[in-house]
Amino acid sequence: MDAHQRELRTSQRRACPLLRPRRVHRVRSFPAEPPRCESGLFGRGNPIRRKKLQSLTPQQRETLFHNALLGLPGSDDRFTREGVLRALAEYDHIDAAKLREHLFYFLRQVAPVAEANGIRLAIHPDDPPYPLLGLPRIVSTEADLAAILNASPETANGICFCTGSLGVRPDNDLAGIVARLGDRIHFIHLRNIRRLAGGDFYEADHLDGDVDMYAVVRALTQSMRQRNVSLPMRPDHGHQMLDDLAKQTYPGYSGIGRLKGLAELRGLEMGILRS
Repeated sequence: MDAHQRELRTSQRRACPLLRPRRVHRVRSFPAEPPRCESGLFGRGNPIRRKKLQSLTPQQRETLFHNALLGLPGSDDRFTREGVLRALAEYDHIDAAKLREHLFYFLRQVAPVAEANGIRLAIHPDDPPYPLLGLPRIVSTEADLAAILNASPETANGICFCTGSLGVRPDNDLAGIVARLGDRIHFIHLRNIRRLAGGDFYEADHLDGDVDMYAVVRALTQSMRQRNVSLPMRPDHGHQMLDDLAKQTYPGYSGIGRLKGLAELRGLEMGILRS
C-alpha cells in the first residue's frame, strides 16, 4: 500500500510496542469545491475547514483528495471527482425534511413486507453524524432514530446500533439509547472513537476512547436478557498491527486488529454476564 492509499496514522508506544496498533485518523474533508458545499461542518464557509485547508501543502492536499476518493470497504473500485460531484448534484433540491419524507415512505412500504416474512431491517446511523458537503443527515441522534421507528411501527423496522457513528456526538447518550430503544436494535457495531476539537475525531481502541464501552455493553446485555435474544455483533473496524502491517488491507478492515477487538469485547461481555 503506497502513501496515497494509507490513511493518516500516528503510532503510540506503550509497554509492548510490537502489540500496539496504529491509530487510524478518518479523513472527512474533500478538497474539490462541490457547488452545494456552502454550509455544514466542512462547508466552504466553515472557518475551521478553511483554516485547515490553507495550512496544507500541495502534496498534503493531493493526499487528502486521493484518500477522500477511496472506494467502499471490500472493493478495489475508487470514486472519481466527476462521479462524486454528479452524486452531490442529485441532492441539490433535497433537504433534511425531504430526505426524511422519502425514507419514511420507503419504510412504510417495505417494513410490513419484511415483518410478514420474518426479515429484520437495521438502519445504520450517519457516519459521521453531522452534515458533510452540504448533504442532509437524518440518522444522527436519538430523536432521529425514534422518529424512524415511529414512522413504521413494525418490529422489523429497526436499528443497526453503531457506537462509533453515534458516539462522535457527545450529546448522544449511548447507554440511554439502548435502554429506551433497545427492543428495536437488530444488529450491533461496537467501535470506539476519541473526539478532538472542532468536531474532528479518530478511531481509538475498542475499550479505549470517549465511548463508555462498559456502560454500552452492559446496557446491551440487559436488553438482550429482557428480550430473550442474542443479537449479532461485530467488532467494527480494527487497527493495522503485527503481520497485517506488511499486507495490503482496506483501512479499518485488517484481520488481526479486528480479532483483537473481538477478543476484548467478548471478554468484557463475559465479565458483565458473570458479575
